[in-house]
Order: sequence, then C-alpha cells, then structure tokens
Amino acid sequence: MGEVEAVFGIWLVPLFIAVILMKGWPALVGYITSLNPAEPVFVVVIMAIASSRPILRLTENWLAKLKPSKPLAYATLGLLFTNISVGGTLTHFAAPPLVMVATKWTWDFNYMLTHFGWKAALGIVGANIVYYLRFRKELSQLKPTRTDDKEKRRPVPAQITIVHILFLIWTVFTAHYAPLVVLGFLFFLAFVEATSRHQGVLRLRGPMLVGFFLASLVIHGGFQKWWIAPVLSGLTEWPLMIGAIILTAFNDNAAITYLASLVPGFSPSLKYAVVAGAVAGGGLTVIANAPNPAGQSILASCFGKDGVSPGGLVLSAIVPTIIMTAAFMLLP
Repeated sequence: MGEVEAVFGIWLVPLFIAVILMKGWPALVGYITSLNPAEPVFVVVIMAIASSRPILRLTENWLAKLKPSKPLAYATLGLLFTNISVGGTLTHFAAPPLVMVATKWTWDFNYMLTHFGWKAALGIVGANIVYYLRFRKELSQLKPTRTDDKEKRRPVPAQITIVHILFLIWTVFTAHYAPLVVLGFLFFLAFVEATSRHQGVLRLRGPMLVGFFLASLVIHGGFQKWWIAPVLSGLTEWPLMIGAIILTAFNDNAAITYLASLVPGFSPSLKYAVVAGAVAGGGLTVIANAPNPAGQSILASCFGKDGVSPGGLVLSAIVPTIIMTAAFMLLP
C-alpha cells in the first residue's frame, strides 16, 4: 500500500464504484474493453524475464566486483540511471515511456534512431567522458575484490541463458500483440519450472507493481483529457521539456509521456520535447524510471547500511541530465 505505483491502482476502486453507480456495469465494461493493454502487459513480461536468475547472472558476470568510494558510487548510480533512461530511445520498444506512445504516434525504429538515438548516444558518451575525467585517478586505482567461498555460486548452463535471451527476443518482437506476449510468458514460466534446478525465485514484485501502475494509468488517462490538453498545448518546446524533467523526478516518466499522448493535435515538436524531457530526467530519482529500483537493489551494497540517499542521487544525476538535455534540444 505504501508503494508509489500502487496509488494509481488503489484509486481504481472508487472510480469503478462511481462509474457503476452513475453509468451502470455495461458502461464500465465497455470502457475497459476499449482500452489497449499491450503496453502494460509487455512491460510486466519483459521485466519479469529480465529479472530471472540466468539473465541477472549474465549481467553480473559482465560487472567487475569493485569497491568504489561514496562519491564514485553515487556518480556511477546517477550516470547509470540516466544512461539507461536515455538509452531506451535507441529503439521504440526499449523503455516504458516510449512503449506508451510509440504506437499512437507511429514512431518506429527508424524514427527513433534518426530523431533520438544518435543524439542519445552522443550524450551518453559525453556524460561518461565528463565523469571519467572527474574520477580517473580513483578508477585507475580500483582493483577487483577477493571473492569469498560463500559467494561462489553454481554457474548457469549456457543453453538455459540462451533460451532466456530467446524469450526476451520473442517478447520484443510481439510487443504490440498482448495475446502473443502472454502466450510466450506462459511458455517461459513452464520452462522456468522445468529447469528449476538452475533457476532462482522469479522476482515478480517489481514487474507486477510497474504493470499495475501502467495499466491503472491507461484506465485513468482517458478521463484526464479535459485539463491536460489545454495545459500542455499552451507550452512551447523548452518549457514543456523542462516541465517534463521536473515531473519525471516525482513520477514515473511513463506517466508523463502517456498523459501527453492524450492531447489531440499535439505537434511533432511538442511530442519530441515531452519525450526528451521524460527520458532525460529518468535518472534523478529511484521512481523516475521503471528499471531504477532494480539497479538500486543490485548496487545497494556500495552504499552501506543507510542505502541510497535521494539527495545524493539527485546531485549525481544533475550533470548527465543537463548533458542529455543539451544533446536532445541543441543538436539539429
């Protein structure tokens, strides 16, 4: 009940009661069935598969086990969150804020690559260079830490990891067809059960919360056009992007882009600005972008018993956020 994502879903209860009492059960059924659940279903499935033990083990093996200082740890986290958020613009299916609008605005792979992708790549390179120059002395002194016997784990067979990767590819390929995504997920669950010896407990809490939030957002969104349209349509590109960055810090960035997609007659430049702001601000807080909580949990050991400080994360993400904003808005 205390999760931010749960708030949207909790408000569905009084909403459904009000609709049934005022309009009747057929009106509620008609409205809900008129909505497209493909985006929330896709996000739940892709996050669940990505959080499976073979995929996590694969990514962990790519990371060296180093012990950075607190400033470097926060710089790494802020840079990581921002890079992940912005890196999602390389395709039209790699990030929830884009999944929520790509179909409606007919943004395909080519559009994302030519309008966002190359700018995102330059921004990521620039931000990494800035942070490398700042911490180059400490980075050169880092050495792998010794692994204790207790940390030695049985390796996951390569063929199982490959099958998990194939499930990820299937989910991305069928992203806009919810029945196929669900069917693939059912096969995935069966595969996990059949290979349980090499699997861990499937982490569904995070994916379910994010899916709960996105599905609730889609349902609530249809009732918000009356105030969103005049507010957003009255802004120009820079104010809209800055507003999207600020709102993203206190909300999930998928909420910002989805609400913007409800505005009729939104110009291409305004669509670009609101998405650019939403992804550029995705590293400012843990709740700003759906993958951030997973990243925080993986790197939590670097921040001691107190965990990640919200203020420290904001300060560490400001510089890459500014760089990404400049890349999106100043490059032609």
